[in-house]
Amino acid sequence: MADASLSAVLAGLITVVVSCSGPLLVVLAAAAAGHLTDEQTASWVWAACVGSGVTCAVLSWWTRIPVITAFSTPGAAVLVGSLGDYSYPEAVGAFLVSGLLMALVGLTGVFGKVMRRVPPGIVAAMLAGVLFSFGVGLFSALDGAPVAVLVSLATYLAVKQRSPRYAVAWALLAAVLVTAVVPGIDASSVDIGLTLPVLTAPEFTGSALVGLAVPLAVVTMASQNAPGLAVLAACGYRPDDRLLITATGLASTALAPLGGHAVNLAAITAAISTGEEAHRDPRRRYVAGVACGVFYLLAGVCGAALVGLFTALPPELIAVVAGVALLATFSTSLAQAVADEQGRDAAVVTFLTTASGVTLGGVGSACWGLVLGLVTHLALTARRRRGGRQEQQKAA
Repeated sequence: MADASLSAVLAGLITVVVSCSGPLLVVLAAAAAGHLTDEQTASWVWAACVGSGVTCAVLSWWTRIPVITAFSTPGAAVLVGSLGDYSYPEAVGAFLVSGLLMALVGLTGVFGKVMRRVPPGIVAAMLAGVLFSFGVGLFSALDGAPVAVLVSLATYLAVKQRSPRYAVAWALLAAVLVTAVVPGIDASSVDIGLTLPVLTAPEFTGSALVGLAVPLAVVTMASQNAPGLAVLAACGYRPDDRLLITATGLASTALAPLGGHAVNLAAITAAISTGEEAHRDPRRRYVAGVACGVFYLLAGVCGAALVGLFTALPPELIAVVAGVALLATFSTSLAQAVADEQGRDAAVVTFLTTASGVTLGGVGSACWGLVLGLVTHLALTARRRRGGRQEQQKAA
């Protein structure tokens, strides 16, 4: 309590608000793609928020640094294109295995080694391919809700120039206000009661493990945990990657039967609670992480109300806000994918394969994009090596 401050508590609150205003829509889109019931969707939101809340509060208090965790937005985006190909128990089994994989990677300390072996351009291209449909969906919604699209996009761009961290929240608010006027929002589905999690027994199949568990673990580790550690380091902290990744992986495993797909270190929203806005003294900013965890827990308890609120919104509005929320992530991933000229061909193959949405042998496009990208990378690398040796021989 002696370290508590209003600025840190507010930073934790803003972090949760920003996290729930954009990424939660991606989770709902994934639940819709998997044809989940309202009870299962509410349980998913409960697990995502409670898992983030517990890990935020406990890890921040234990380490005395602002450890901000969240449910994996890129992971949920992967599920949007793949979840419909599997039964819900199969997906739960994949979530469980994905959590175990992340926990094992964190426990062994090989996270850095693994990521150095996978070209970052390929991982970025896979994520960009997954997010491609969201960007297209944003502008496809112009047919049904042109005013909401234009107002939301204009608000996002205007706010992003001055305060990027609040751009998504303001874009959501603007789109909701426009939609509330024409044609209006039916709030009859909003349930203000407490959310009760739904337990689902996992089923393990080879196709689900390859098509869901592997891409989910790879995307979460590469797109969330890696930059999450970087944010902490940039703010002057020295995080114990083994502790943090193992803890979030175990939390993901424990919550999988309740619908939680992945808990990981936050990247973008982490900057809200780890910077000077939370507190001038870096040693007291961990309070923002604890506060963030408390607000996440409150959001989880009211998960049914959150699901009902977003269910009441028109589908076009969901597409608009989800697309706007992922614009920055998509552009960053696409830029990273083509940044390396030598690895550009492999990245393009990964992106196009993933964006195609193809499913072969029950395995989704995200995994095939990763596989074909790696094959292309290895083939081109081997050819360059042979060419280099031949030139050396000629020179000799």
